[in-house]
Amino acid sequence: MAFDGTWKVDRNENYDKFMEKMGINMVKRKLAAHDNLKLIITQEGNKFTVKESSTFRTAEIVFELGVTFTYSLADGTELTGTWSLEGNKLIGKFNRVDNGNALNAVREIVGGELVQTYVYEGVEAKRIFKKE
Repeated sequence: MAFDGTWKVDRNENYDKFMEKMGINMVKRKLAAHDNLKLIITQEGNKFTVKESSTFRTAEIVFELGVTFTYSLADGTELTGTWSLEGNKLIGKFNRVDNGNALNAVREIVGGELVQTYVYEGVEAKRIFKKE
């Protein structure tokens, strides 16, 4: 339940390098760095609903812990995988549909902020959100 709430992106760490590694072109990377992403997260038992809204799109993702699902990133990259809860961290283990490469994600609350950490082919990036 710690993840429940409305979260607005505050800052990024190494996000451009991460997107470059993902194969996202420079124009899209520059735009994505200033996308004003907002997440509205609600949890009911093992079911999570994440409403994403940004400059580019609005999406609603519903997933259940441990259940495989498919998800499209803002640039159209499709992923398939699962989220699990390990202690106080949401752990996402995904694979790209186009090339099978792993994309791992962690969501955790650190000092009242939501920290999303992504790792793709050895490149790590963070997006830090503040609660509204």
